[in-house]
Formats: sequence, structure tokens, C-alpha cells
Amino acid sequence: MTPERLGPPHVPRPGSGVVDEEHERLNKTRAIVIIVGALVVITIFNIAAPHTAGGMFLQLVYRRLYLIPIILAAYTFGLQGGVAASLAASIPFVLHTQLSITAGAGMSVDNWLEVATFLVIGVLFGTMRDTEERKAHDMQELRGQLEAAYAKLEDRAIQLVNIQDYTASILRAITSGVVTVGPDGSVATANPAAERMLGMSEFEMVPRPISLMFRVDGGLAADVAKVLAGRLPIAMRETTVVTATGHEVHVQVSTSRMRAVGGTVLGAVVTLEDQSDIKALTDQLIRADRLAAMGELTAGVAHEVRNPLGVIRASVQLLEDAKCDAARIDEAAEVIKQEIDRLDRVIKALLDFGRPSKPTLVRADVNSVLEDVVLFTSRFAAQGNVTIDQNLSRELPTVLGDPDQLKQVFLNLVTNAVQAMAGDGGTIVVETRAANEYVEIIISDTGPGISEKDLPKVFDPFFTKRAEGTGLGLTIVHRILDEHDGHIEVESGSTGTTFTVSLPAALSE
Repeated sequence: MTPERLGPPHVPRPGSGVVDEEHERLNKTRAIVIIVGALVVITIFNIAAPHTAGGMFLQLVYRRLYLIPIILAAYTFGLQGGVAASLAASIPFVLHTQLSITAGAGMSVDNWLEVATFLVIGVLFGTMRDTEERKAHDMQELRGQLEAAYAKLEDRAIQLVNIQDYTASILRAITSGVVTVGPDGSVATANPAAERMLGMSEFEMVPRPISLMFRVDGGLAADVAKVLAGRLPIAMRETTVVTATGHEVHVQVSTSRMRAVGGTVLGAVVTLEDQSDIKALTDQLIRADRLAAMGELTAGVAHEVRNPLGVIRASVQLLEDAKCDAARIDEAAEVIKQEIDRLDRVIKALLDFGRPSKPTLVRADVNSVLEDVVLFTSRFAAQGNVTIDQNLSRELPTVLGDPDQLKQVFLNLVTNAVQAMAGDGGTIVVETRAANEYVEIIISDTGPGISEKDLPKVFDPFFTKRAEGTGLGLTIVHRILDEHDGHIEVESGSTGTTFTVSLPAALSE
């Protein structure tokens, strides 16, 4: 849309300035001729008047006629013209008065008053003309300034209209729903995407409170109230809302405050991003991932159970063949007991993984937990020629966690490190530090490391490089940390492996 101009433009005609100057010069020349001619004619009439009673009356009339060219000169040329015309009228008047027979005694008071009147009239009307000319000039300058300001304002108005149209086009084009609310929380505007998402037209929304746009708002109205009250500069949440028409939508909501240039709160902008398709796809991927994990778990369980059962079967056959050979019977019985113990470990690990106990969250000192773990494992580490060094930060915030389950996490990591270096020896370093809103626990060793192809599998169920291992230790570690809203990362090269555990720091009371 192209906005119309606010008024008719002033377009000067080509060469009009030159024409006006020429016209003004001709007018002034004509005025000079008229003024000089009038002064000459009046002077001639005044001189030619007879020295009779009637002539004296005519002289009185003629001297008053001098005022006409004086006034004309003053209005045409200003103060200078008025004074010049006054003098031009006074000189012949004074000369005629001095030479007249009736003025043998010299200039009378009346005659001097007449000359003074000429000068006063010339000065008065000339000053008035100059004043009017200055006012006209000032008005012309003011008019020019107003026209320039008007043109600038007109351009600014056109720019604002164009910006408004451009912004409206953007709001119409974007796929996210955008709703603006006033300081009282009522809807002010809504773009087409918001209309489609909420199943309502903008006319139906304005000026209803935003809470009435939904059957279930998922906390959106509370976020808007907090932002408008100044408690939050911006609020973001991912939630599920139910519209007034009963349609359920999973949305990513962002609410931010609108302020004027002076800081006055104008309202808030609510942006709604429909995440329903993404959530459905995510849920589908999670289900597929769970099915894949279940398949791997089933295969692992079958493998872990089949091997001991095969050994037990062979041992039973050996017992049947042994008859009364006590040595062979004892040997087979020992193998059976070992395999049963192995099955028991696998089943116990599966129970720990499949039926995890809920953590009892208390304020826990991570350093104290680690000191206990190091104390438990120091003798076992010494047997493998492994030393454990501690570098614990003494200014560490507490965490909300279950101390027993955290001990299980760190005990598993330290034990794995000791077993990786058993025989060859090495060093384990246990370190703690505060990192933003988290407490980090770093457990590193100088062992042989984990190969690049095996590194992504270390947390998978039943993945192990030790014959006697179940492959569920790090999987249980991962699950416990998930329950504590923490996470674990692993780095490894040709030598040395580092596990970094991050736990949220407890909020100060």
C-alpha cells in the first residue's frame, strides 16, 4: 500500500524567480516616476496659486497634497523612501514659502509644523511599512521552515506506514502464533497463525483476557501475569494447552515484556510454537529406542544366562558319567556352584537395573562421599599396585542426592579404573570442583584407555571387556545419575580414561 501525501505539494514554476524580480523592478520604477511627478505637479500648482484670499486657500490644499506622494513613497520604499519623499516635498515648500510675498517676515510656525508633519508622516508610514515587511519576511521564513518540517513529517509518516505494513506482513507470514496483550492481560492483537492454532478469530479474542483463550492454559496465564508484574523479564516453557474449542496442542511458549521508549510497560508478547508434530515424532523415536534397548537387553540376558546353563548342563552330564568317582563329582559340583553364583550376579544386577529404588534426596557433601569411597577401595587398589590421589575442593556446595546411591556410582567408577590397571599399576585421581550451578566430580586413570569404537557403548547394557563382568555397572551408574538430574561424560585415548560426573548444586537456604 502506498500512502497518499498529506497535502498538495508546492512545486515552483521554472524561472518564476527571475520573472518576479523583473516585475518588482518595473513596479518600483513606475512608483518613482509617479512620486516624482506628483511632487513636481503639486509644487507647480502651489507656486502658480495667486496671492489672493482664494489663492491662500488653494496653497493650504496643495501643501496637504504633498502627503500623498510621501505616503506612497513610504509604503513603496519603506523608511528611506518616506524620509526621501518628505525631504523632496519640504525643500520646494520651504523655498516657495521664503520667496513668497506673504512670507517676507520668514518661516512661520505653521510652515515649520507643516515640514515637521511631512517628516513625521514619512517616518511613521515608512517605519510601518518596514515593520510589515520584516514581519512578512519572518512569516516567509517561518513558512519555509514549516514546509520543510511538514515535508519531513510527511516522509516520516510514509516510513511509519511502510514499517507498519512490513511488520504486519511479517506477522501474517510467520508460522508461529503471536499474541500481544495489554497491561491488564487482555488480548490486543493476534496474527493468523495464532488464529489457526487457537481456533478463534482475532475479533473473537480482542479484548478478552488471555486465560479465556484456553480450557487448560498449561501455566501460560501465570507466566503472562509474572512478566507484566515485572517479576520476570521473559518466561519460557514447553507445555500442553487445550484451546477453547477443545483442541489439544503441545506448544513452546515464550512470553516477553513490551516497553515504550520511556520505559512504560505497554504489555507483553506471547509467542506460541506448535510442537505437536515434533512431540509425536519424539515419542515415536523414544518408543523405538526403548524397543531397541529391550531387544538388546533380551539378547544380553539370553547370552548371559545361556552360557552358565550350558556349563551347568555339561557338568550334570559329567556327574552322570562320573558314577562313583568322588574327585570328578566334586569338580563338577564346584563348577555348578560357580555358574549358579554367576547367574545370581546377573539376576541381581538385572533387578537393580530394572527395579531401581527411588533415591532419598538430602543435602549431601560430595567430598565426604568420595572420601568414604576412597577408604573402601584403597586396600583393593593397593593389591593391584594402584594409587589413588585426591584433589577435593574445600569450597564445594552441597548437592541434593542419596549418599548411598552416590557411593554406588563412585565406587563403580573407581573399581572399574582399578580393574583396568590391575597388574600393570597406575594412578587414579579423584577431583571435585564447582562449575556454575553444578558440582563436577572427575575420576581419571592412567590405564590403557578405551578404544574409539567401544567408547560409545560403555553405558550400554551387557557391554564389558572382562569375562567375569556383567556389563550392567555403568548402565546402573547412568540410571542413578538420571534420577539425580545429573549427567556423566567419558573421554579416553590410547592411554587414560576420564569420567566427569555433574550434579546440580543445592540451592542455598
